[in-house]
Amino acid sequence: MEFQMNTTVKFKHDAKLLKKAQQAKPQLQYKQLVPQRIVKIIPDQQELFGYRAVSQSQAITKLNQLSFGKGERVVLDLGDHQVGHFQIKINSVGSPMDAPLWLHVVFAELPAEIGTNHEPYHGELSSSWLAEEYLHLDVLPSLLKLPRRYACRYIMLEVMDTSPKWKAVFSEPLFTAESAVSSEQTLKLDSGDPLLDQIDRVSCKTLLDCMQDVFEDGPKRDRRLWLGDLRLQALANYATFDNQQLVKRCLYLFGGLTTEDGRISANIFTQKEPIPDDTFLYDYSLFFISTLADYFAHYHDTEVLQDLFPIAQRQLDQALQLVDQQGQVELDPKWPIFIDWSQEFDKATCAQAVTIYALKQFLELAREMKIATDQYQATLDKLVNFATEKLYNQQRGLFVSGAKQEINIASQVWMALAHVLPPAENHALMETALKELFPITGIATPYMYHHVCAALFETQHSAAALDLIKDYWGGMLKYGADTFWEAFQPEKPAFSPYNSMAINSYCHAWSCTPAYLLRKYLKK
Repeated sequence: MEFQMNTTVKFKHDAKLLKKAQQAKPQLQYKQLVPQRIVKIIPDQQELFGYRAVSQSQAITKLNQLSFGKGERVVLDLGDHQVGHFQIKINSVGSPMDAPLWLHVVFAELPAEIGTNHEPYHGELSSSWLAEEYLHLDVLPSLLKLPRRYACRYIMLEVMDTSPKWKAVFSEPLFTAESAVSSEQTLKLDSGDPLLDQIDRVSCKTLLDCMQDVFEDGPKRDRRLWLGDLRLQALANYATFDNQQLVKRCLYLFGGLTTEDGRISANIFTQKEPIPDDTFLYDYSLFFISTLADYFAHYHDTEVLQDLFPIAQRQLDQALQLVDQQGQVELDPKWPIFIDWSQEFDKATCAQAVTIYALKQFLELAREMKIATDQYQATLDKLVNFATEKLYNQQRGLFVSGAKQEINIASQVWMALAHVLPPAENHALMETALKELFPITGIATPYMYHHVCAALFETQHSAAALDLIKDYWGGMLKYGADTFWEAFQPEKPAFSPYNSMAINSYCHAWSCTPAYLLRKYLKK
């Protein structure tokens, strides 16, 4: 997927909806944390990214007895992934301070981000996202309070230079973590399976760290409200923290910032005044309907439904303009579909299935709103007929995609989730997929793996779904994950969609969904 620039797009601001979004803005909760230990980051080829953290003999309580000169460093370990602000006291020892302190501070989610910090960066995203600061302090002692918010577990303090006459001393490090929710607000899973329980705990922690003023995609990067992420975060939230206001706020932000022709941006910048991005994704637009439908199913909030239903309808109407006379979705290159970061598979059949999926949810909302649905029902029938008659290979028992009639796992998963086939055939579809398309390859994100697991659960393949959760999310745990990652491809564990692991997000919203899947389907 390439970056989009649509600078001529005009957006409108619905003051009524944006006011409601502002009224739902949360009061963040804060928790002060002291680093638990001093560590050293050492090379280790047995680790995924080639580095690990080992405890140092010095106790964190003795930090103020250590001194650091030019080229020396100390790494503090918070003990778990956190999101918030950092401060530390700095003093000097030795002769009078005859030169400024030149300090390099690095905030890392993984040890490798510190281990590789001095290597050249060649990633595709801006290096300004790398969580590091270079500071000059002219006078010590000083209380250094960094203004930026960071997502990290490890904090490196590296003295770039002082002078030969004195050294720097650090003391009283303090990290103030922040989130819209607290860990005490959700119950532990207690499934009876220790690995599933651990996966659930890390899923909840991932979600917690991404719940800020909005549901952020990742607190390290991009710190934005993305619609595809929001849909999955909201589902996980209903099963755990159950914060209604935050979901409502995000829905109103998207609803209040459409283009002049009614389209919804794929994401919104929310640091100050909310600003819609000039990026548009076909599936994300339709997932506004899904997120609204899921919200209404959970809370039965008629005010939100009445406010936002016309906007949801507009997303569907625009999508249905791409449906031809046969009932086939013909994607517009200017309105691409995401599905997964991987570009290794054809996504045309996924587009057909996502349209069916969202249209079915829209029809439920339309009936709630008591509006005529005949035209939409007819379109749905046409979409389904094309899928079953033209895209479903009876001989193989699988759906094909694109001009080359490609068979891939994503097509089967989304057709299963859309319930295009009758229940028995839907079960057989994923049964065949399990036999012919597993183990999965070419899928790059927990986002798509969520949908694979959901499709397995939905088609009564719970054992296979649980095995996949254990293998996939458990695989990240084996590599030391404190929170779940933006991208993880088991056959290429170091995969980065941006050609640099340093810029990957290692706490990412769309990876939190085992907390939802396990709570929903283990009951059945």
